[in-house]
Amino acid sequence: MLHVARSARRLYRIKSLQIICRHARTNHVRDTTAATRRNVHSTTELNPAPRLDSLDYWEEYKTSFKIPKSNFQFVEQISLSQLDQEVTAVGFIGKRRDISRQLSFAPLIGGSGHYEVQLFAQSEFSEAARATLRAIPANSAVSVTGVLGIKKEDKTKANLGRAPPAKGKRFIDQLEIRVQSITCLNSYPKDLPNFPSQAPGPENRHLQIRFDPSLRKRLQFRSELVAFARKELADFQEVETPLLFKSTPEGAREFVVPTRSRGFAYGLPQSPQQYKQILMSSGIHRYVQFARCFRDEGHRADRQPEFTQIDLEMAWSDGEDVMQRVEQLIKHVWTYFSRPGTIVEHPLPSTAFVRMTYNKAMSDYGSDKPDLRIKGRIHRIDHIVPDSLRDMLTSISNPIIDAYKLRLKGGASAARKFVRKFLDSSDAEVFKMNTAGSPGVFVFDSRRPLQGLQAFGFEGAENLMALFAERANPAKGTDAEFEDGDVLLVQARDNLPHTGGSTFLGQLRLALNKAAIQQGLVENDPSFRFLWVTDFPLFTANNGTEPGQGGESGFSATHHPFTAPKTAADVDMLLDDPLKVVADHYDLVLNGIEIGGGSRRIHSAEMQKFIMRDILKINPTRIDSFSHLFAALRAGCPPHAGFAIGLDRLVAVMQGQESVRDVIAFPKDKNGRDLMVKSPNRMSDTQMQMYNLQPFQSEQRADGTTEADSPYL
Repeated sequence: MLHVARSARRLYRIKSLQIICRHARTNHVRDTTAATRRNVHSTTELNPAPRLDSLDYWEEYKTSFKIPKSNFQFVEQISLSQLDQEVTAVGFIGKRRDISRQLSFAPLIGGSGHYEVQLFAQSEFSEAARATLRAIPANSAVSVTGVLGIKKEDKTKANLGRAPPAKGKRFIDQLEIRVQSITCLNSYPKDLPNFPSQAPGPENRHLQIRFDPSLRKRLQFRSELVAFARKELADFQEVETPLLFKSTPEGAREFVVPTRSRGFAYGLPQSPQQYKQILMSSGIHRYVQFARCFRDEGHRADRQPEFTQIDLEMAWSDGEDVMQRVEQLIKHVWTYFSRPGTIVEHPLPSTAFVRMTYNKAMSDYGSDKPDLRIKGRIHRIDHIVPDSLRDMLTSISNPIIDAYKLRLKGGASAARKFVRKFLDSSDAEVFKMNTAGSPGVFVFDSRRPLQGLQAFGFEGAENLMALFAERANPAKGTDAEFEDGDVLLVQARDNLPHTGGSTFLGQLRLALNKAAIQQGLVENDPSFRFLWVTDFPLFTANNGTEPGQGGESGFSATHHPFTAPKTAADVDMLLDDPLKVVADHYDLVLNGIEIGGGSRRIHSAEMQKFIMRDILKINPTRIDSFSHLFAALRAGCPPHAGFAIGLDRLVAVMQGQESVRDVIAFPKDKNGRDLMVKSPNRMSDTQMQMYNLQPFQSEQRADGTTEADSPYL
């Protein structure tokens, strides 16, 4: 009779569960009238109850409310006082190893995923627990209760070459939990990537983070860096500025956010630039923010449409004050995070960072962000090049001709092979298509006529070797006399002042060095070489590719229209030759990467209006969009300067990563898409109507594609 009663109660619970599931599929039953019950019955017939085996999730979910609290911490070393004690640990279960029908092992990965402990399930301890462990899929979330013990030592891997643990402790990988009970809190389904045999793609970013220890460590490092920077900048006041800003012509393309008020939209901030200048007039004289910024940069390589910067502003200060404070911060960061055997192995020297003007950087390195680890500078040699060679290099009249010499291992034969391989690669195509002419490439070989420099003629070759001998500086490793196997690159360019961020020869210099390092022909230098690049031009002629400020002057602010001239003489030069005005702007460069940039700002409202109205010739309506800034500046705003450190790039460099995507939890791809959440997504007709937007009509483009070919789809 007792057995029959129990069976009846079990059947009653099953029937009750079926009724609950049927009711969940109806249109939210709200009363118990006879008519409503008839509707429920009708709906149930159309939507039959799920099979009992499909209700496993129901019971599994309920068990998560019943598990004991975890009392086991996943840390590197565990106190011996916990041995032979009952512990409860939670985490992801790894791939199981079945030694026999009575014995199984599995790793339990817990905490932030840096550590794991071995699970030891044996019929002797608990047959039910061992059977449950064998039924749980790998990578599932579980709760385990058992007795903590020392696992049988593998003498070949006793300490893995590491120092012994602290007194009274053991490394976590020397321990095991002898399982008494195990509960699956959420099963890992079969349709997901079966790590480690299958690597998850970006559409499963959560699994990339879970299964890639190096990615998790990079994200952990990022968190620690932010925490340290906050502590180091305690003399600044942290202020959060709005993300829903307005559209203003600062220099980069913006993202706009439509509103339900017809014709009105917010603009996402390219940076908190205007708000932090307003704060300088508000009496907050040292501002900091770990700011989210947004720029629609057209899917440029290794750029993110949203990024984070450590944003600073200092009142009663100029560029020199800001550079000194930022340099102090960076040196403290390197001192704190330096560890032997890591990317950041040593603290930075106490000496001041190198400083270099924009013109010198462009002339000597062909880049406004030089990598000082690369040996050899660019030299102007048009006074050496004979007319015959000049005519072969370019069709430009009166060009500037620059040369750079690269030293490779292996002699002339290896150098020629390397050059041929590079010139045949796709990386060389952009240099061959240079409208100023393709580069000339020569390999120095003492066994050949004029050492392989016969195109220069006897006198030209002699003068060229004399120039490099004169510029040789072995102590600094900048240049050296010619030796067999040296590769000489010669490139023509227009005889005009430097503009932009690089020259063709500067780009070729970087590309060849990168290829030579990959092939072992140049030693990789792991050091960190910082420098300040200063004295940028305040204005740059429009090139048709950047939005600028939309003025009619034919040029735009090189960085943004709030940058101040460098000196009082530069202020006067605004009236005569604006393109010769030098800006009080400074970039911090590390190993060829711009880590951050800043400038002294224009703190006078009338001077700011003059720059926009009379120099840049911005439309009056657009100038009026800055009225809030003018109001702040005219209220006795003090002189001020600021800086922004690109957090993503700084973390990437310190972690040895080439792409910022590898140090961001949820990055966008090269087309600006988040493949995990499928953003951006198409707006519905209802949303379009709500925000007063007109549907886009798909039209065939010149290249034959349509809107349906959008990279967002």
